[in-house]
Amino acid sequence: MVSMRTANLGGLEVARIGLGAMGMSHGYTGARSDDAESIRTIHRALDLGVTLIDTAEVYGPYVNEELVGKALRGRRDEVVLATKFGLIPHTGGGAGQPDSIRIAVEGSLKRLGTDRIDLYYQHRVDRTTPIEDTMGALADLVRQGKIRHIGLSEAWTGTIRRAHAVHPVTALQSEYSLWTRDQEEILPLLRELGIGLVAYSPLGRGFLTGALRTPADVERLDDGDFRKGHPRFTGENFQRNLRLADQVQAIAGQSGATPAQVALAWLLSKGDDIVPIPGTKRAARVEENTAADGITLTPQQLEALDAMAPAAGGHHTDAQMRAIER
Repeated sequence: MVSMRTANLGGLEVARIGLGAMGMSHGYTGARSDDAESIRTIHRALDLGVTLIDTAEVYGPYVNEELVGKALRGRRDEVVLATKFGLIPHTGGGAGQPDSIRIAVEGSLKRLGTDRIDLYYQHRVDRTTPIEDTMGALADLVRQGKIRHIGLSEAWTGTIRRAHAVHPVTALQSEYSLWTRDQEEILPLLRELGIGLVAYSPLGRGFLTGALRTPADVERLDDGDFRKGHPRFTGENFQRNLRLADQVQAIAGQSGATPAQVALAWLLSKGDDIVPIPGTKRAARVEENTAADGITLTPQQLEALDAMAPAAGGHHTDAQMRAIER
């Protein structure tokens, strides 16, 4: 097994590049088309030193947790296993209510084939349930040994402070990349409280890699691929955002790296409390992404990347943005 440099998420040590498993089962072209390759991809990630594997009950729903659980048989102790609740209500009320959480965690434990979840996130803040009630239920699960650490996803300042006052929050998982920079506003608070940041979609859902260059490329995606209706992948926004991909490509050419590696190396330069979790269902992409651990960008390259224009279009659809705290 290869070793990778580590990062610290609120006292939880992980390799500084993780693996997001969502696209293996949900949301992207080819999801659920080759579970055997997805399992090989997870195994290859572990062999390359990845320790943080990320899933959620809503991916599928449920089938992604089952896939990850199958892949980790015999290798569970090599992994910091993260999953999420909070988009599927299991009782008559909100998904953040204690009764719903207790049902959710039992389902995730069963599907993952494990007796504990290392990092358990609330996927989206339930505005119908006080965060203190949600965190109290999660703290009980920590005391019971069913979960080890508590995380939040796409929460903002007030909720984070209130949650952390009930029980330490280990990590915030939110979108953070060269074209989604709003997390930089909240990093000072996370560092004040000792909370790590897990960055999902660090490659701009593949856009920053240069994989999609024309509207026809987007049109060829599967009908279930949510990029087809994503504001940054459509109309004039798509054309404007190509310039960002071109800038990343130019720096990749200078540094002898791929665009994906440049985007990840930029994120890694932001601190040892930030862990990107690029998603893929192919072993070759895991090899490419984890190699970013060995890439150092020059101060001039980092300055150029920092100065990139904001992406055109919202980083989610309007409906999805209503579930995100800002």
